Amino acid sequence: MIPVTEARKIIRENMFSLPPVEVDVEKAVDHVLAEDVYATCDIPPFHQSAMDGYAFVFKDWKNGGSLLVDGEIPAGKGSKAPISTGKAVRIFTGAVVPEGADTVVMQERVTRKGTQLFIEDELLEEGRNIRYKGTEIRKDDLALPEGTVLSPAGVGFLSGVGIARVKVYPMPYVAIVVTGNELQQAGKELQPGQIYESNASMLRAALKQIGIEKISVHLAEDKLDTLTGILGNALKNNDVVLLTGGVSVGDYDFVVRAAENCGVQQLFHKLKQRPGKPLYMGRKENKLVFGLPGNPSSVLTCFYEYVWNALQALCGRERQLTSLNVPLSIAYAKKNALTHFLKGIYKNGEVTPATGQESFRLGSFARANCLIELGEEVKEYEKGEEVTIHLLPLYG
Repeated sequence: MIPVTEARKIIRENMFSLPPVEVDVEKAVDHVLAEDVYATCDIPPFHQSAMDGYAFVFKDWKNGGSLLVDGEIPAGKGSKAPISTGKAVRIFTGAVVPEGADTVVMQERVTRKGTQLFIEDELLEEGRNIRYKGTEIRKDDLALPEGTVLSPAGVGFLSGVGIARVKVYPMPYVAIVVTGNELQQAGKELQPGQIYESNASMLRAALKQIGIEKISVHLAEDKLDTLTGILGNALKNNDVVLLTGGVSVGDYDFVVRAAENCGVQQLFHKLKQRPGKPLYMGRKENKLVFGLPGNPSSVLTCFYEYVWNALQALCGRERQLTSLNVPLSIAYAKKNALTHFLKGIYKNGEVTPATGQESFRLGSFARANCLIELGEEVKEYEKGEEVTIHLLPLYG
C-alpha cells in the first residue's frame, strides 16, 4: 500500500489534456479554450444609441430654446447625413448615432410639439446614452485567453465579436465497466443472493456534473476472459475506463489481471486509506484506467478524491474540489493509522461527520455536502480541532 499523498503525486504526473478540436462556438459551453481568441471587429462597431430617444448636439440645447426634429434612425439602418445645427433626430436603442451628434436624451425626458423638441432633463450631460465605437473591445484585441472555461456569457461574447468556431479541449469518452455476478438492474425483481446495481447510474451522474456526456456502460461477469475482452474493447473506444468491483484480492477479483492482459501499465494498487483501500490506477498510452471498489460509498469517494482531478485535466481544466480548513463539531476517533475520508455535513462554519460511515451506506452520502480528510498519523480528534474538508461539486 502507498500513502494518499503518493497516489496524488502519481496522478499529477500522469495528467494531460486531450488534443484540441474545433467546434461551433455555441457548442463550446463548459469547454476550455485551447488558444487565444481575438475580436474580428470593434464592439460596438459604430457609435450606438443606448436608449430610445433623440440624438442632438449638446451645445445646441445649452444655447436654449427647442430643437427641430428632423427624421428618425431605427436600429439596423445606417446613419443619415450628419446632424445639422439646431436639429435632433429620433433614434432607437442600438441605432447608429448620426455624425456630429454627441448626446442622446431619453424619450421620457422630453416634450414634443409637432417637430419642436423640448428637453426637460437638467441633469443631462454631454455624451450621455451613447455607446461609443470600440468601447467593449477593439478589432484584433484579445477577446478571451487560452485556458478560459467558456460560460454562456463567454459563448455570447465570442459570438458578439464575430467568432463562429473555436478550438477547445474536448470532453473525454468514458466507459464504465461494472463487475459482479450478484448485481441486478433497478426495476427488476431481486433473486436470491442479488443486490441492485447503483454504481453505473451514480458515476454517470457524477460525470455529467463535469460536462461529460459521451459515456458507455458495460456489465461484466466475474470471469477473467470476459472482463479482459470488455476492457480491451473499452480501451479502443474511450479515453478513460472506470471499473467498479473486482479490484481487491478475492478469488473472483479479476480487474488487475484483466488490465495486465490488455497491456495496461499499473501505476498504483492499494492505498493507505479508508474507504477505498484497493483503488487501482493504470495507463495504456494516453488511456487512463481506474479500478474502483465495489461498495457505492467507496466508489464515489475515490471518484471525487482521485478520478475527478484526472478528468478535469483531460478537459484542459485545473479545477479541483474546493478545500477548506474548518473545526469539527464533535470529537472523532479513528481505529487505525490510515487516511480516512468521512462523509460530512458542513454548516455554520463547522463540519459534522455524517451518521453511517460504512462503505456500503450511500444514504449518508446523499445527505453529505463534503468529504472530511483525516490524516494517516493522527487517530484522536478533539471537538473544535481544525480538519480539511473537500466540498462536493454542488456545494463548492
